Amino acid sequence: MSKVKDLEKEQRSGEELDLQKLLPWIKKNIPTINDQPTVTQFSGGASNWTYRLKFEQDDIILRRAPLGKKAAGAHDMPREFHLQKKLKPHYQYVPEMLAVCEDESVLGSTFYLMERLEGIILRKNLPKEVNWDEATVQKICYSFWDKMIELHQVDYKKEGLEGLGKGEGYIERQILGWNKRYANAKTWNVPSGKKVMKWLEENMPKEEKLCVIHNDFRLDNVVLDPSDPSNVLGVLDWELAAIGDPLMDLGNSLAYWIEDNDTSFAKSMRRQPSNIPGMLTREEIITYYCQKTGREVDDFRFYRVYGLFRLAGIVQQIYYRYSKGYTKNKAFKNFWIASWYLIKTCENVIKQKNV
Repeated sequence: MSKVKDLEKEQRSGEELDLQKLLPWIKKNIPTINDQPTVTQFSGGASNWTYRLKFEQDDIILRRAPLGKKAAGAHDMPREFHLQKKLKPHYQYVPEMLAVCEDESVLGSTFYLMERLEGIILRKNLPKEVNWDEATVQKICYSFWDKMIELHQVDYKKEGLEGLGKGEGYIERQILGWNKRYANAKTWNVPSGKKVMKWLEENMPKEEKLCVIHNDFRLDNVVLDPSDPSNVLGVLDWELAAIGDPLMDLGNSLAYWIEDNDTSFAKSMRRQPSNIPGMLTREEIITYYCQKTGREVDDFRFYRVYGLFRLAGIVQQIYYRYSKGYTKNKAFKNFWIASWYLIKTCENVIKQKNV
């Protein structure tokens, strides 16, 4: 099968890299690079800005924070770089880290460089170049979820990875933190979310398990082998990774997992082809995860609502930056509608007896 090109485009207006400042820094930190690159920008990301720098002999990825006001702890490029560098020896799907820049005078923000993995990244719809049958899709789906399960099995204490997060008290920090972030990013055209916030605070599990979690585990954050798409070459976008509760990680991923029988609006805002024949349903995923890990969960509502509300907070923070003119990416223009929809979905899930 031919290689599938990812969503690379020309750099967006106002988001161009300053090569006059960047290239001297790259040449100093990676001496083998001494030529001019072809620069493209990925359109798939909605948070940090990601670029491909194609040199004559080298092909690398640059990730940097966006412009504008940022939530405390968000878009921390040095943290993302060092986290992946520490995790790489224990989880083979982390890309190779190359260099990190903490001097904001170079590009106006911190950034890092990493290897580019050549492969297939699934976006909203399957690439035209692929023609997978239902059995192949199911194999890809199981392989994808197995990589999350494998991550959750990393013994972070034994491997000395405690520094990846604060650990104990994770659930409470996340609930209180996202309640605050959503409130701070609220604009006039979205719900207050107070009912959902209150429910989450009142229904936090009394016990939590801790492990390394990705916090943004989606099909469009993995790179698949073109010759065998069920073979995952790498897992990308570790910005939100931490030491946290694995079921909250699963709940976060399920917030993005749109099924074929979901509403037309939900399907219109999906970012991965989770609705095609062969993909598991959310219920099947929960069952599979629990069977593989030995977990027993009678009521998954808390984790589902948390994942949906957290996504509402992420979407709303992005829309807030757009509304203030910090980014000109028109793809964010109607994100407020997604925030509204997600809050209402949270309220609907809460009303159900079990999920």
